[in-house]
Amino acid sequence: MLSLQQLVAQELMVPVKPEIAEFAAHIAAAYPNAARAVLFYGSCLRSERLDGEMLDFYLIVSDYAAAYRKRWMAKWNRRLPPNVFPFQFGGLIAKVAILDERDFHALNRTSAASVSVWARFSQPSRLVWCADDAAQKKAILSVSGAAPALLNAALSHMEREGDIFDLWQSGYALTYGAELRAERKDRPSLVIEHDRERYARFGQAALHHTAIPNEMRGDKIYLLADPERRAAREKQRWPKLRRNGKFLTIARLIKAAFTYAGGIEYLAWKINRHAGTQITLSAWQKRWPILAAILLLPRLLAKGAVK
Repeated sequence: MLSLQQLVAQELMVPVKPEIAEFAAHIAAAYPNAARAVLFYGSCLRSERLDGEMLDFYLIVSDYAAAYRKRWMAKWNRRLPPNVFPFQFGGLIAKVAILDERDFHALNRTSAASVSVWARFSQPSRLVWCADDAAQKKAILSVSGAAPALLNAALSHMEREGDIFDLWQSGYALTYGAELRAERKDRPSLVIEHDRERYARFGQAALHHTAIPNEMRGDKIYLLADPERRAAREKQRWPKLRRNGKFLTIARLIKAAFTYAGGIEYLAWKINRHAGTQITLSAWQKRWPILAAILLLPRLLAKGAVK
């Protein structure tokens, strides 16, 4: 059986459509003094539909000071990572999140104070551009922490036994609850059902790297050696993670009003797409995106569009 790092490396290197690789090279070229890697992930990776969709990339840079001409942009990327920007290339559109190599590694670990990065990179992604072999190795090592982080969270909420698919589903449900996400209740199961065999392989490998001891016997996973104490410590983190996650979502939306051109339009599009709502923005909402986001939030919470 392949190790977790081998599985991650294998998955990251799966070829993508030429237009995605070209888009990634275009993103890297915009940061010539700092770009280290570009990763492609998200719903467009699963569906392979590109036209009319918003593609998702992460740009990994050497450090924020090298990435930006404006010091305040580097400062806010460091204080409230990531910064997110819209990109257009070859008739396609994308949003690009920027992290430096240090933050990308740390935010893909169980100890991270936010779930957003490891929740995303526990799912399939592709390394579509990298500067050199060292950047490639760092990206593989960083992404290898994501699946153990998610499954460790799920183990902390599991009774004494469960199966691998229940763990994945529980983990994603926990992460959606720790962010203001416009997602349907069946979203975790849909993500897993897209490629059950992949989640079975990655799950078996990742369970060897979780902080909570466990053992797989046949199709069942069992907690081991003093499981209650370790699981309880991890479980106690989740109320704080949920509070932090929702606060960070709002803080990033406010920051995006300054860094992301058209951020309020993207927010409305994303919610409509995932929650089935029909939000239409007025001219004043587009002009004053921070105020619009603040006023929209109570309505979306009341409708259950975001949770």
